[in-house]
Amino acid sequence: MPALILASTSPYRQALLEKLGLPFSCMAPEIDETPLQQESAQELVMRLASEKAKAVAAKNPQSLVIGSDQVCVLNHKITGKPLNRENAIAQLTEASGHCITFYTGLCLYNGNNGQIDTICELFKVHFRQLTSVEIAAYVDKEQPWYCAGSFKSEGLGITLFERLEGRDPNTLIGLPLIALNQMLIQHGINPLTVG
Repeated sequence: MPALILASTSPYRQALLEKLGLPFSCMAPEIDETPLQQESAQELVMRLASEKAKAVAAKNPQSLVIGSDQVCVLNHKITGKPLNRENAIAQLTEASGHCITFYTGLCLYNGNNGQIDTICELFKVHFRQLTSVEIAAYVDKEQPWYCAGSFKSEGLGITLFERLEGRDPNTLIGLPLIALNQMLIQHGINPLTVG
């Protein structure tokens, strides 16, 4: 099996990849993540996932590299990480009673043969109507400063939702494992039979 590398230092993505039970290492991709003019959310995440995988593969020939990138869209605009309390409250206030769509780009780059597989996985989060007291209490408890959309679905963030819509709940946290498993199998690595 070729060396498997996750082109990310995200502890959330690392924890998700560990579910597959495959040995892997992590490396920061160190790329410019600035969106291009007129680039859609889907185009952005697919491009960045691919660039992350290629950047790490360039330093690790003969490796199998996983790149992933995620943005969320609310009211037709890309919503980033809040970085502070004020922005988190503003994001959740805007999301209250609405739906946020998460676009997660996934890329698997095979350094042995140059094959590259890239997809965009969608996941929708429908928020219930939230009060300002609930929003402030949530933000103070979980401090989701580095989470797109200002929540942690794997934690108390689940209390903010009316329903979730998508084929793979792991997508919401940042790594679509169902799609990744399918890609790995196409490259001859089946997590169920390796080892």
